[in-house]
Amino acid sequence: MTDAQPILEARSLERRFVTKRAFFGAPTIVRAVDGVDLAVRAGETFAIVGESGCGKSTLARLLVGLIPPTGGDVRFEGRSIAALDPRALREIRRDIQFIFQDPFSSLNPRMTVGALIEEPLRTHGIGSARERRGAVARLLDKVGLRPEHADRYPHEFSGGQRQRVGIARALASGPRVLIGDEPVSALDVSIQAQVVNILEDLKDEFGLTLVIIAHDLAVIRHMADRVAVMYLGKIVEVGRADRLFAKPAHPYSEALLAAIPVPVTGRKPVKVALEGDPPNPIAPPSGCRFHTRCPYAQPRCASEEPSLRDVGGGHMAACHFAGDLNLTGVGADVTARSEAAQRRFERYATARAAMAVKIDTNKPSREE
Repeated sequence: MTDAQPILEARSLERRFVTKRAFFGAPTIVRAVDGVDLAVRAGETFAIVGESGCGKSTLARLLVGLIPPTGGDVRFEGRSIAALDPRALREIRRDIQFIFQDPFSSLNPRMTVGALIEEPLRTHGIGSARERRGAVARLLDKVGLRPEHADRYPHEFSGGQRQRVGIARALASGPRVLIGDEPVSALDVSIQAQVVNILEDLKDEFGLTLVIIAHDLAVIRHMADRVAVMYLGKIVEVGRADRLFAKPAHPYSEALLAAIPVPVTGRKPVKVALEGDPPNPIAPPSGCRFHTRCPYAQPRCASEEPSLRDVGGGHMAACHFAGDLNLTGVGADVTARSEAAQRRFERYATARAAMAVKIDTNKPSREE
């Protein structure tokens, strides 16, 4: 695979859900994902952000193959996942793994932690029983848990510990791409930092490609290389995280960034006025789907749908006036919020490193 070829990509990807069927007339259909094109590069952390209900979780499940698309295609290293036979698809599932949002409901309460982590190894026929037990102990250690925790059940752990179990389980098959659907949103702020640090450490250690969905934009700014912004089932902006946060090209991105709390005394957040309520996803607006709430909307926006276009340096935006709008006023606030988050992440990274040193020094030597 060349550097130019993405490891994971979506081409005109669609997913429709039927919400109601009438005896007479057409069914009610929600276009949760509607013609999405994106490409994830090997080794990067790619983030997908947007309001609740915009389709980002559905997109994540489509990328990993948990639900089938109703249109378009998902490709892994240039191969269409839909065109693979069952044996080849099982091999692909070893390479693409998923971390669920809820660290409790995603774990079978009747299975021990060791059995949960070992299950992917048994499913793919990896190693002998003894080798799998050793792999479980190593994976628990990688995520900051103890080998003896393998004999416990999920209800015996805190939310953060359960999410670590979920991460260890996702890593068991040796994946190359790890997709996390809000992997830290259900956790306390302090635990979020620990889990984010674990993901970053594991990414560097195993050479992973991360696709992360999150609501906390400070977390995204800290760990993402590139960011895709979704609105009503469509990607409206894609670009490098530093550029998108400093100067967004789409009005919806500006509104998302303006909603970030400002942790600096005396500094007020920039207000971006969004008109009206979010549209009904069953009947989205014509033209640009954001035009009913956009403070910069023009008559053209209501009749003509914009396509993603390059506004410079590979930064893409689906706005007729991208590059012409002066979308400023959020950079300083984002920087302040991100710096506060950065300090929090660094504190927990230092604590994690100190704990690792303590564990190593307490291990008996081979001579003992």
